[in-house]
Amino acid sequence: MGPLPNSYVFACVFTFTLWDNIQPTVENEFIANYSSSLLTNVPKNIPVHTHVLDLSHNRISGLSISEFISLSDLQVLNLSHNLIMELDFSVFIFNEDLEYLDLSHNNILKVYCQTLAYLRHLDLSFNKFTALPICQEFGNMFQLEYLGLSATMIRRSDFRYIIRLELHTVFLTLEDFSLYEPQSLTALNTRSLHIVFAANQNFSFSLLYDGMSTSESLKIVNLRYNLSYKDFPSPSLTLLKKIKTTALMLDTVDLQWAIILQIFLFIWGSPVEHLTVRNLTFRGPLGELTEYEFLPLLNSLEQLISLGGSMKVLTLEHVRNKVFYFNQEILYRQFSEMNIASLTIYDAYMPHMLCPNRTSSFQYINFSHNALTDELFQNCGTLTDLKLLILERNKFESLCKVSFMTSRMKLLQYLDMSNNLLSHDAADVQCRWAESLTELDLSSNQLTDSVFECLPVNIKKLNLQNNQITSITKGMAELKSLEELNLASNRLADLPGCSGFMSLEFLNVEMNLILTPSADFFQSCLRVKKLQARCNPFKCSCELQDFIRLERQSGVELIDWPTAYVCEYPEDLRGTQLKDFHLTELACNTTLLLVTALLLTLVLVAVVAFLCIYLDVLWYVQMTWQWTQTKRRAWHNHPEEQETVLQFHAFISYSERDSLWVKNELIPNLEKGEGCVQLCQHERNFIPGKSIVENIINCIEKSYKSIFVLSPNFVQSEWCHYELYFAHHKLFSENSNSLILILLEPIPQYIVPARYHKLKALMAKRTYLEWPKERSKRALFWANLRAAISINLPISFEANEEQSDVTSTGSVSEYVNS
Repeated sequence: MGPLPNSYVFACVFTFTLWDNIQPTVENEFIANYSSSLLTNVPKNIPVHTHVLDLSHNRISGLSISEFISLSDLQVLNLSHNLIMELDFSVFIFNEDLEYLDLSHNNILKVYCQTLAYLRHLDLSFNKFTALPICQEFGNMFQLEYLGLSATMIRRSDFRYIIRLELHTVFLTLEDFSLYEPQSLTALNTRSLHIVFAANQNFSFSLLYDGMSTSESLKIVNLRYNLSYKDFPSPSLTLLKKIKTTALMLDTVDLQWAIILQIFLFIWGSPVEHLTVRNLTFRGPLGELTEYEFLPLLNSLEQLISLGGSMKVLTLEHVRNKVFYFNQEILYRQFSEMNIASLTIYDAYMPHMLCPNRTSSFQYINFSHNALTDELFQNCGTLTDLKLLILERNKFESLCKVSFMTSRMKLLQYLDMSNNLLSHDAADVQCRWAESLTELDLSSNQLTDSVFECLPVNIKKLNLQNNQITSITKGMAELKSLEELNLASNRLADLPGCSGFMSLEFLNVEMNLILTPSADFFQSCLRVKKLQARCNPFKCSCELQDFIRLERQSGVELIDWPTAYVCEYPEDLRGTQLKDFHLTELACNTTLLLVTALLLTLVLVAVVAFLCIYLDVLWYVQMTWQWTQTKRRAWHNHPEEQETVLQFHAFISYSERDSLWVKNELIPNLEKGEGCVQLCQHERNFIPGKSIVENIINCIEKSYKSIFVLSPNFVQSEWCHYELYFAHHKLFSENSNSLILILLEPIPQYIVPARYHKLKALMAKRTYLEWPKERSKRALFWANLRAAISINLPISFEANEEQSDVTSTGSVSEYVNS
């Protein structure tokens, strides 16, 4: 297999993950990661086709050719942060594809050289070399682009072997640095030079000058000078002609004011275009400088600044002032009068900045992380070329004053006022913004709904994230050019309308208090293409379902859908993704729901009415009511007689049309002879003055059995039906077997009315006695009937016989006629 593409090889170098045993992390078949595995030797089980091998952060102290001879495809090898003391490059003689070799952060003292023709990256920095470990063989590594070295001294002859190499980056670590021969670095041919001094040693200005004369890009870390400024060699401006550096970065600078002024004076007169100073600490005491010594330095710097020169971009980050006496006015004036395009003063505790006296060339100003207030640049008309202004994390309080600050910045396009203390009172004077302002960041302030009364009319991108906005009142703002609006992390309860934002294309309302977004949004915001509404406490309801449906129909892209959109309410749906939440059309359409309920009610009423008619439910209700009323009257009239006493063996229920059989056959055969039976018959035993229903109920309750003489005539009798109902009620209420059915004549099913369902049920489930036509069988019939009603009554009532001849002409005749 051929070598991997260079872009792949170097991308892999920084993709290793930690592993806590001697097995590699196989990210794919070509990468093996043994970093941080406590290894003391190179493992012997490395896959032979490995292209990228990470052995960093172990305890390996030595290397041998046998450990790498089988890795013929190896292209990237990281051996940094080990304990290697000697290095023989012949170890890698069989690794002809090796392009990246990192041996930094070891204890290497000595190197045995060997040409590695394809090597592009070699890092020997942070080792224990006294002299630079540059061998003659390095001169044949024409593919080399990055070279990391370390030493405690540098001589002119150290770079003689690599003069012909065209390097991209040279990285020098100069710990315990003791000697530098001037102009040594100028022998290097590199575009970028990075030098790191030890944190506790004095840097050499000649090395700074030589570095600036060597490469286009120079970075120096740890610039300190602990001696008196008078011992610091003053740079000669005649050396500026040889300077090559256009981009200079000084990191971790801790110097006296006078030395900083001298260095800035030298740099400002050089071809440097981009100067970045990070972690700058300037200290005193300035008292060591006499006024005659300090003022010429300051005047010279002021003259250079006013003339301009090559400087275009100045960046000062993390500035700390340890001077006991410091005239800030002088410094602010120097900064404000700089003739450069970009000025950044970041995290410097700066409380103020002066307005330039003349028209300024500033196009970009970044004063983030300072202590600036509303007084900045008020009534300042000289920043007419300024396009970008960043004032993040300061102490601004009045949005109205901020607007006045920008009003004379004719070209201002972008303003960042995030993470301040801004608020706006509706009673304030009308705001006045720069007409050119198109992008404004007001996030993380204390702004409320009234902010929409104080916004630039031509704004296109507006960030109001993390404020205290609850709603956007219709008609409050007319921002016809607004295309992007960020209202995330506010207190909105609904989506804002677009009546004042007719050009809006992107809206962010994530992390608000929106329960049910209004579906009217899509009718109001026709030009919106993207909507971010994740992480709101959505209430899954019909309104929300309508919103989702309209969103899909509108074609608006709902960002992070569907994973970031879940129900918060109701409780039983919490955590359900909105895409999985569905309600039926019936549940959400009130009109349809009412119509459906009405139809179901009508159907139910019709069914109930039909059943009531078919089953004669009203009749049964009436009978139940009469039975209840009868029982209630009996209780109130004779409460002492509520204990029911049986007076008859049986009550006879029959149709008047069958009375001849009852009187001629049934009564004579049961009441005469041995074991006579006392029968209750309506003609004999109904009590005058009581209602027929009450008499029926009393007779049934005072009788041990109820005999029903069934025939087609029985079915046609209304009173027979009453008697059957009450007897059946007694059957279930007393859990007794009190019914005796005599089938006098066969009853065809078709003549039985539908409401006589009790009769049908009794005939289907209970055994009945059938009157035999043959006389020979009648004796057995009477015997079975006597046996069915055989019981000894507790008391014989003589009044019962006397009453047998009494008839109730009113009620009984009505009963008989029925």
